[in-house]
Amino acid sequence: MQQQNQTRHIVILPGDGIGPEIMAQAEAVLNRVNEQHRLGLSWEHQLLGGAAIDATGKPLPEQTLAAAQKAGAVLLGAVGGPRWDQIERSIRPERGLLAIRSALGLFANLRPAILYPQLAEASTLRPEVVSGLDLLIVRELTGGIYFGQPRGVRVLESGEREGFNTDVYRESEIRRIARVAFDLARLRNRRVLSVDKANVLEVTELWREIVTDEAKNYPDVTLSHMYVDNAAMQLVRAPKQFDVLVTGNLFGDILSDEAAMLTGSIGMLPSASLDATGKGLYEPCHGSAPDIAGQDKANPLATILSVAMMLRYTFKEDLAAQSIENAVAKVLDAGLRTADIASAGTKLAGTKVMGQAVVDALA
Repeated sequence: MQQQNQTRHIVILPGDGIGPEIMAQAEAVLNRVNEQHRLGLSWEHQLLGGAAIDATGKPLPEQTLAAAQKAGAVLLGAVGGPRWDQIERSIRPERGLLAIRSALGLFANLRPAILYPQLAEASTLRPEVVSGLDLLIVRELTGGIYFGQPRGVRVLESGEREGFNTDVYRESEIRRIARVAFDLARLRNRRVLSVDKANVLEVTELWREIVTDEAKNYPDVTLSHMYVDNAAMQLVRAPKQFDVLVTGNLFGDILSDEAAMLTGSIGMLPSASLDATGKGLYEPCHGSAPDIAGQDKANPLATILSVAMMLRYTFKEDLAAQSIENAVAKVLDAGLRTADIASAGTKLAGTKVMGQAVVDALA
């Protein structure tokens, strides 16, 4: 058996809910591009989340983690669903996702919000507000309140229960995510907005101080600051004012989902989570959508565009990545739409038809 080139090897994690069906379409696109551009990529399937719990009792099996650690990149569908909501919190599907991010050192989450001109009418905002939107949210992914200790639920002397979490960031964590944002801004419009709540939270007061200091190393990039509540408002008031936004784990989680809806549907948005070397986990911004799982209704484009991000950021195959993005644009030009982005005059398509249309557009 021919030995795999691990740096060109991908671990595919279909996951739960709509994960397997959207991943099938993304894999078909990956297969076509791999052949067309002679990329020399190989891949295998592993389990994560609810599917892994059902098979092994763990949301992140040792076999999955070992394979992911050896591979050059990981491609994920989605995890979770109500069928696992009643099990012990420490082994729920989402804990597997958090665990693999942490184990792989994936500290930088990149979430672009790009409005395809064909979908301007699908946004809930007026076309003139969102037309031409192209912003990037850089979210710190392995620190902050999601990982801080101590955390838990305790019983007070009065008998009342109290929940508590700790929001904590080290200077080194802030510096490295700031560098990612500044480096990416140099490839765009050279503007970075740092989002915090420095007026009331000491942890983000430090965040602002460190980001400001790091900006001295990037004199060609303009840095500004904004409190998170104002940033949330500005995203729906005038989103095109932004280029690159950098923020912590909690704020980035919320703002990136808000930005996603500016584009018409979260089903259109890919994401990348990178380590210090560029190895990454790539996934759509949306969840597992169990209410439509297995019904051929899910939009596969975010997962397909995640393949494009994987080719660009980890494998440095810009031409192959661009070919996927161009194919998606062609399909949208043809008026094909899944239900989440459909409007008057468009042609409704299911998951399989939409995925095949992208494959055909690559021919």
